[in-house]
Amino acid sequence: MLCAQTLLAQGPAWTGLQEVNPPAEPAPSSVIAVLGATLIDGTGAAAAQDSAVLVEGSRITAVGARTEVSVPDGAVRVDAAGLYLLPGMLDAHFHTSNPERLTKLLAAGFTSMRDPGKPLPFYDEALVSGGAMPRAFLTGPHFDQKPHAHPHNAVDLQTEAEVRRTVRALHAKSVSAIKIYYRLPLDLIRTTCEAADELAIPVTAHLELVRADDAIRAGLDGIEHVTSLGTALADEADARHFERGVQADNDFRRDGRYWLWSRLDFDDNPKVAALLELMLERGVYLTPTLRPFEVRKGDKGVTAEKLAGFAKMKEFTAIAARAGVPIVASSHGPTPEAIWRDLELLVDAGLSPAEAIESATHVAARFFGARERLGTIEVGRAADLVLLEGDPLEDVSAVRSVSRVMLNGRWIRGK
Repeated sequence: MLCAQTLLAQGPAWTGLQEVNPPAEPAPSSVIAVLGATLIDGTGAAAAQDSAVLVEGSRITAVGARTEVSVPDGAVRVDAAGLYLLPGMLDAHFHTSNPERLTKLLAAGFTSMRDPGKPLPFYDEALVSGGAMPRAFLTGPHFDQKPHAHPHNAVDLQTEAEVRRTVRALHAKSVSAIKIYYRLPLDLIRTTCEAADELAIPVTAHLELVRADDAIRAGLDGIEHVTSLGTALADEADARHFERGVQADNDFRRDGRYWLWSRLDFDDNPKVAALLELMLERGVYLTPTLRPFEVRKGDKGVTAEKLAGFAKMKEFTAIAARAGVPIVASSHGPTPEAIWRDLELLVDAGLSPAEAIESATHVAARFFGARERLGTIEVGRAADLVLLEGDPLEDVSAVRSVSRVMLNGRWIRGK
């Protein structure tokens, strides 16, 4: 745990990364003073009642107890008594082909997002649509090989030269991370990580055929989907059966994941400690995306095997969190229900509500390479704020009770 705390304090090697759509600076106006809210600042500090937060332009200029912060004459005072003030939250795994979903995500209090695996031209259209949208951190298409599971979202790469050329081209177009998909072989994963490291951008991956421990040693910075860890934890025969099935048919993974996870044993499995130690040593972030794998009794097509498999996915997420692996919130589904549900599932898995909130604030901001600007309510940070009607530290479902949202010093929802 001490190792994990040290890694988190230092943060990742990549910093200063930018969204493709920096919000416009607000017009000069009076200071905005948000007064009386219970402050949950995203740092992990205890909530502070009757707070005062001052915003001038696009930046937070003062944070503290209401009795200790001097509000200048002429400030626009926002009475937030009885409300809960959070930093704008970050969704680390968001896909869409519909610009309206971006607007809905922002209105739900998620002022930043990362799309790990959408071709950049879609966002060219969204950026000129004129609609309000979160800060968009992009990876561009999946680095993959045929047969693609999602051909429209993939780039086929066969050689080291192609990989290096593609990383440089995407970086030139302002991507702030690279996304590897599961048919890219280990040697090209290593090349991708080397090329991205030279440009100080992280590499994250959805894995099925390459073992997670091998990919992490090759240089991965993030893991998308808890299921990506399954073959590194499984009995060798089970892992090989799963890999052969996916190699032959992309769709095998859909039910095969539940089969594989239902058979995992965490209590008497040396692979668990070895994988966690490696993730901590390398500072790897885990984006579990529990919501898209959720199955419940009574669901159409649910089986005992699927229920057992999903239970193991949640269990390992909690094991990783307790070990100190940074856990990051994500939606990978309908807006905004999916991201709200993902936070609820993190708590259901065993994280505290505070840890779930941190997974969508300062932990996610570090993973995005934007910790110096986003994810906390501190002096000098971007004025991305969310006011909730309920207490998310008491019940994380209160993230659904959005009252107001501020992006870069401007109220997007609420006045």
